[in-house]
This record gives sequence, C-alpha cells and structure tokens, in this order.
Amino acid sequence: MILDGKQTSEKRLALLREKIEESGLYPRLATVLVGEDPASQLYVKMKHRACERVGIGSIAVDLPETATTQEVLDAVHRLNEDPMIDGILVQLPLPSQVDTHAIIEAVSPEKDVDGFHPTNLGRLFSGSPVFSPCTPLGVMNLLAEYGINPAGKRAVVIGRSIDVGRPMAALLLNADATVTICHSKTEDLATVTSGAEILVSAIGKARFVTQEMVGDGSIVIDIGTNYDENGKLCGDVDFDKVEWKTAGISPVPGGVGPMTIATLMENTFAAARLRSCGPL
Repeated sequence: MILDGKQTSEKRLALLREKIEESGLYPRLATVLVGEDPASQLYVKMKHRACERVGIGSIAVDLPETATTQEVLDAVHRLNEDPMIDGILVQLPLPSQVDTHAIIEAVSPEKDVDGFHPTNLGRLFSGSPVFSPCTPLGVMNLLAEYGINPAGKRAVVIGRSIDVGRPMAALLLNADATVTICHSKTEDLATVTSGAEILVSAIGKARFVTQEMVGDGSIVIDIGTNYDENGKLCGDVDFDKVEWKTAGISPVPGGVGPMTIATLMENTFAAARLRSCGPL
C-alpha cells in the first residue's frame, strides 16, 4: 500500500478551505527568507501558493544573503508586533553568520506555526502540544488517514534532529507507541529497525534504508529528501527494494513533503483561531 501524501494533502487542504470560509477569520502567514538559495526560494513559493488555495493571506519578508542576526531579529520582532499576522515561518537553513537559535527563540510562541520555539517543543514533549513541527505532525496525519494507529506498536525513528527526529518520536510516544530513536552511534542498527512495526527515517542519506533493515509487514515512512549520484530525487529508503516487504510505505516525492505544507496551513489557521480567542 502506498501512503499517498499528495492525495491526502489535497483532501486536507480542501477541508481546510471550507473551515476557514465558515470561520469568518482571515488568517495571515508571514515568511522570512534570508538569501537566494534556490531550494529555499522554491519551498517558500510553494507555501505561498498553498496559502492562496485555502484562503490564507501571506506576505513575504525577503532579506539579503548578507543580513546580520540583528537585521533578521528586527524583521521577526516587527512581525511579532503586527496584529494582522497570525503565523511566522522563518525559512531554514539560515546563512552561517545568522544565529539560528536566536532567531527561532525570537518568534512569538503564539505565532510559531513551525513549532520550533522551545516553548512549543516543551509543550510537545510534555504531552500537551499546541503547535508541533509540521513534518512530524504531517506524518501523524498521514498515518491517521490510512487508519494506522500507533498505539501499542513498536516504532523506530532513525534520526535525532530537533526539527524532525526528536519531535517525531515525541508525537509517536504521545500516541502511545513504544518508541526507539536510532542515530549514528546506534549499534547493530538493522536489528533494531527490522523489529519496528512503524519505521520512520529522517536521516538524510539517499537510499540508506535497505530491505534488510525493514521488517515484514511494517509501515515505513520516508522523510528524507536527497539526490542520488544521477541527480534524481529520492528518499532515505531504497523504495524499489523495500516496498514489497511493507504493509504501507510513503514515496519520495509525493509522500511526507505535501503533508508538511498542508500541516503548515492547518497550524496557521489554528494560530488565527487561538489569537481570536486571546493569547495562549
């Protein structure tokens, strides 16, 4: 079974547009882009297009590659204080001279629709999330669409990054899965991963997950976005050799990526609703 993130995201975006129209609210998302990295520019454009589709207003704050930490902070502070802005997304990665942690912490938790602020991560890890990072939450939404309940299942997450791996593990744990996090120091990795009923890879290495690492009848979620030696877009999972062993697998492209953008839109609407009812 292919876990089709593109189809699922289209369904969720259509439902979201209806909810926004019924709410009487006009959510607005602001993006902050520093520099001219082509991939980052593309991602930001995709997010603005998604805003248009669902009825979310959007503004773009573009800063030069040479911007300092203070200049980026000034932009974030202006957006924090703007009563017309419900959500703020700072496109990562930032140039090396910019203090990424300082920028993330500067975003108001009430407008942090990316879910990266320490306050929101703390809420997630405490079991009471408000805004969760969009990619891991998108994975949970994709699982739910296909009726896959993590409760009681053995889940393994490959990767421990603060933006994907760790919040992914927290969301699975909050959903009552038994969770193991694997990383570069994990010994006998294949033995651990092959015992997973739900395997999530967020390691960022092309076709790293082979058939020996996957258990029969498991659910495999591929969060990786990589390019192979021929320049072809691929995930962390060696899809062609792994698919036959699984009960469900997400492809790259067309899997988790579209779900991430749909979840950002949902978080932005949630931020607008929360702000209309007062601060968190």
